[in-house]
Amino acid sequence: MNASTGAADREAAALPAQRLDVAPLLVIPVVALLAAPWIGSVSSWLTLTVAGLAMGMIIFIAASGLTLIFGLMDVLNFGHGVFISLGGFVAAAVLAPLQSWSGAPSVLLNIAALVPAIGAGMLAAGALGVVFERLLIRPVYGQHLKQILITMGGMVIGQELIKLVWGPDQLPLEPPLALRGAVLLGDAAIEKYRLFALVVGLGVFAALFATLHRTKLGLLVRAGVQDREMVESLGYAIRRLFVGVFVAGSALGGLGGVLWGLYQQNVSAQMGAQLNVLIFIVIIIGGLGSTTGSFIGALLVGLVANYTGFLVPKLALFSNILLMLVILMWRPRGLYPVARR
Repeated sequence: MNASTGAADREAAALPAQRLDVAPLLVIPVVALLAAPWIGSVSSWLTLTVAGLAMGMIIFIAASGLTLIFGLMDVLNFGHGVFISLGGFVAAAVLAPLQSWSGAPSVLLNIAALVPAIGAGMLAAGALGVVFERLLIRPVYGQHLKQILITMGGMVIGQELIKLVWGPDQLPLEPPLALRGAVLLGDAAIEKYRLFALVVGLGVFAALFATLHRTKLGLLVRAGVQDREMVESLGYAIRRLFVGVFVAGSALGGLGGVLWGLYQQNVSAQMGAQLNVLIFIVIIIGGLGSTTGSFIGALLVGLVANYTGFLVPKLALFSNILLMLVILMWRPRGLYPVARR
């Protein structure tokens, strides 16, 4: 095993370093600067920009799980929304009896209420991911059309089961007291929860990037996608690695559901399906399986949605589609296309 591991490490070191394409990174500041003159007020522009970036971070977290699954496993999981909805509902169920802690004027009590809710939402989504992969995904590996049809059916069934357990109505999911209200930056009022979402989103992106590109685990998974037989011949159980990737992606979907529910201050069974639309737009913009591309795409979606909603409210519903069309006219394969697709 040590010899094979050394051979894998030497092969990885021999790979040529890829140069970073900085053009997509510049799109975000360009969009923000172009919007500033139209908005006029600096305080309004700052508020909208932070709000858009926070919204984008939450969308990225929800999309990162599906990006991970598609990028590393080549699985089109159209049922990803059920992990989002389940994560939100489980968090709401856990947070409900902890309202005295959540509403207390103590940051420690707020954390003690929020952390178990987030953990339970991710754990439930990850556990559902195990069932989803075993029953629905495993029989259709490599068959994209069947994956789409089966996973969409799985999401419909999952939504109905959520309604059966929690009912068809929305459930409230308010953030803890420490994350309510806003802080003032000059004349601009920035909601505390949006700043929290920015920090969490950056943390998730950094953790994913480091895991995929700076660890042996990431190397093995990416190598397993390229040449499964070679990795298995070195003694690694690639199927277990793939199941782990699917569970991790499902748990990230659950985390996105918790954060989106706190953002909307309620959860519904259809929440995941509705967010799925934005997620697939983000993934297409980013380049079908690119974590960095999805990150930038999500931030662009959040910014454009907030700017358009402020300037031209009637176009807000179509702004994401227009953004996707513009990006694909510039780069038909997305911002950071994965080489093999």
